Amino acid sequence: MKKNLIQIIISFVLFLIAILIPFENDFINKTLYIISYLIVGLEIVLKAIKNIFKGNVLDEHFLMAIATIGAFAIGEFPEAVAVMLFYQVGELFQDYAVDKSRKSIANLMDIRPDIAFVKRNGKIEKVSPEDVKIGENIVVKPGEKVPLDGTVVEGNSMLDTSALTGESLPREVNVGDNILSGCINKNGLLTIKVEKEFGESTVSKILDLVENASSKKSKSENFITKFAKYYTPIVVIIAILLAIIPPFILNVGEFTEWLYRALTFLVVSCPCALVISIPLGFFGGIGGASKVGILVKGSNYLEALSNTEIVIFDKTGTLTEGVFEVQKVEPVGISKDELLRYATYAESNSNHPISVSLKKAYNKEIEENIISNVEELAGRGVRAKVEGKEVLIGNDKLMEERNIEYTPCNDVGTILYVAIDNKYVGYILIADKIKKDSARTIKELKQNNIKETVILTGDKKEVGNKVAKELKIDKVYTELLPDGKVKKVEELMKDKSEKGKLVFVGDGINDAPVLALSDIGIAMGGLGSDSAIEAADIVIMTDEPSKLGTAIKISKKTMSIVKQNIIFAITVKILVLILTAFGIGTMWEAVFADVGVSVLAIINSLRALRVKNK
Repeated sequence: MKKNLIQIIISFVLFLIAILIPFENDFINKTLYIISYLIVGLEIVLKAIKNIFKGNVLDEHFLMAIATIGAFAIGEFPEAVAVMLFYQVGELFQDYAVDKSRKSIANLMDIRPDIAFVKRNGKIEKVSPEDVKIGENIVVKPGEKVPLDGTVVEGNSMLDTSALTGESLPREVNVGDNILSGCINKNGLLTIKVEKEFGESTVSKILDLVENASSKKSKSENFITKFAKYYTPIVVIIAILLAIIPPFILNVGEFTEWLYRALTFLVVSCPCALVISIPLGFFGGIGGASKVGILVKGSNYLEALSNTEIVIFDKTGTLTEGVFEVQKVEPVGISKDELLRYATYAESNSNHPISVSLKKAYNKEIEENIISNVEELAGRGVRAKVEGKEVLIGNDKLMEERNIEYTPCNDVGTILYVAIDNKYVGYILIADKIKKDSARTIKELKQNNIKETVILTGDKKEVGNKVAKELKIDKVYTELLPDGKVKKVEELMKDKSEKGKLVFVGDGINDAPVLALSDIGIAMGGLGSDSAIEAADIVIMTDEPSKLGTAIKISKKTMSIVKQNIIFAITVKILVLILTAFGIGTMWEAVFADVGVSVLAIINSLRALRVKNK
C-alpha cells in the first residue's frame, strides 16, 4: 500500500505539472503525461498482456489498457492518464479496506489462549503449542485451558468439560486418565504426556480461511461474477461497432471522433465498481463483525444470516455460564449466615467445585483450627467437626442413611442438605447460572422478527424447562444425545420457508454434527472445542450469546450496502453509456462513471466495518 501510494502521488504531481504548465515545447507536456502514465499504468498493461496469454482476455486490466492506449493514439493524453490514475486510487481504497478487515480478524484471534508450559531439561518452558512434540510432558495450572490432548502422568484435578461434552458437571481426572484439549483445569496441578500434535486452530489458519473462502461466495457475488462474464464481451463488441459502423458504413462524422466515443464507452463499461465493491462490502461486514468478536468464515454465511427464521440453542455454555454458583440458602432454625458458614467450613478442605462455590459465596477467611475429623463420604457428601459440632453436608442419601428428618427440595440444581449434630438445619442450592445477556439475546431475536427460538440439550427435563421458561424460549427438547439433536434439527428444518434459514448455536464436540447440518452453524469459540469451531460457519469468540443479534444486524446492514452499490453502479453506468453513445459524454464523465463510482462504492462498503460493540 505504501509503495502504491508513493507511485500515485508522484504520478499525480507530474500529471498536474503537465496540465497546469503549458510548456513552449509540447513534447515536454506529452513526455510528462507518458511518464505519469507509466508510473501508475505499466503494471496494469503488463497484467493485461499476461492475462491474454492465459486466456483471460476481457477483464478489467484489458479494458483499462486498451482504452488508455487508444486515448494516447488519438491524442487525448490527459484523459488517458486520468483514467489510469483514478483507477489506481480505487485499487488503493480497496487495499486499505481489505487491510483494515484483515487486521480486525487478526486482532480478534488474540482472545484465544495459545500457550503451553512444557517440561524440558528439568525446567518449565513457555512455548506455543505447535512447538510441543508427541511424548513431551506439559504442565497445566489451575484455571488454564488444556492446550493439547494427552494422558495425565502426575496430579489429579477437576476439569470443566462443558466445552467438549455440553455437561456443566465437572469431571475428576487422575493419573492414567485421558484428557482432551479444550477442557479447563479447575483446581489441581496436572502433568500431561502429549499424545497428539496441536490442532490447526491458530490465527493464521482462521485468517487464511476467511480471506480465501473463494468457494463460499454469496449469491450476490456469484451474480456479479456471471454478470461481468457476459456483460464485458457484449460492451466490447458494441464499442467496436460504435467505432466502425458510423464513420465507415453510415459515413457519419470522422473516424477519430467515433473512436474517441468507443474508447470512452469502454472505460465506462468496465464493471470495476461492481466487481470490486460487492465482495468488498461483504469483506467489510466480515471485518466489522470480527471487531466485536464475531468470526464469519465466508460471505455466503453473512448473506444467509439476514434471512434467519429459526434459531436453535444448546444450553450449557451457550445460554448458561457452565459453572456452579450458590443460588439459594434456605435455613431451618438458624440464620442464613450460620448455615452457609457451617457448610463452607465442613467443605473447606476439598478442592471440589462445590467447595469452591461455597467459599466464593461465604467470602470470608476460614479459621482452620476449629475444623477437625474431616471425612469424605463417597457418593453422599462430607462429615466434619466444626467448633466441636458434627456437621453433615451432602445429598438426600446421606440424610436418609443417618435417619435425619429433612424437607426434600425440588429445585433444579445440586442440592446440599446440612445437618448439625444429626439435626436438619436447611439446604443450599448450587446450580448453573444463566448468562447475563441471554435474556437480552432472545428479546433482540424476537425484535428482529425471528419466527421461532428453540433449546436442544442433553440435560435433565427440569433443568431445560426452567431455563426455557426464564428466557421465554418457544420450545425446549431435553435429554438428547448428539444423534437426537441431529434428528430434531432435521425436523425443525421443515418449519422454515423456502428462503428462510435455520441457525444452530452451540459450543461443544457433541454440537459439531448439528453445527454442520444447520443452514448456519454458530459456535461459542472462546472456550469452545476445536471441532465445534471447525464445523461452524460463524464463531462468537467472546462467548456472549447476544452477539448473535449483533451478527444478524451486521448481515442486514451489509446486504443493504451491497444492494445500494449494485443499484448505484448500474444506474450511473447505463446513463453515461447512453450519453457516450450519442457523443454527449466525454472521457472525463467516463472516468467518473468507472473510477468515481468504484471509489464511492468502496467508501460506502467501508461503512460495513463500523460496528458498535454493545
